[in-house]
Amino acid sequence: MPDLYVSWSDYHQKIEQLAAQIYQSGWEFNQIVCLARGGLRVGDILSRIYKQPLAILATSSYSGPGKQERGSLILSRHLTMTSETLGSRILLVDDLVDSGITIQETIPWLQQHPEFEISEIRSAVIWYKACSVFEPDYYVDYLTDNPWIHQPFEPYEYTNPADLAAKFSPRSEVSSRL
Repeated sequence: MPDLYVSWSDYHQKIEQLAAQIYQSGWEFNQIVCLARGGLRVGDILSRIYKQPLAILATSSYSGPGKQERGSLILSRHLTMTSETLGSRILLVDDLVDSGITIQETIPWLQQHPEFEISEIRSAVIWYKACSVFEPDYYVDYLTDNPWIHQPFEPYEYTNPADLAAKFSPRSEVSSRL
């Protein structure tokens, strides 16, 4: 199973395809909840396209070198949002379902909070892997061979502020011109 490499252009096009698919379904939602970190960019763009408020739930399940080792799921204690209340029809967004456990466990977490007053939750991702235990309502690509997906922001996993400071320091600009 070869790895899948995604460019920024492809990444944004897939988010636009996802937005179009949701629109074509005719389903209307009044809140987007994105799962951070992977779903942040997807949720942000969908929030802008649909002009709907964005709430963020921080999750973590990958660790190790390159963040490629799946560990136990950690869910934030709180949902971060700027609206007074959470909408009743939620579009739950992430970049992908790999094992599917994150979304599968997030839905009951949202539903167990009566103050949210949720009537319906649907899920949307870019990539849906065959190995997932959860099938999202909306997805762009179904991946039968379960590749590791190299997203365009992945290089930042290996970047640190000192390297960037050196890269953009006046000295490095002078030496690069010589």
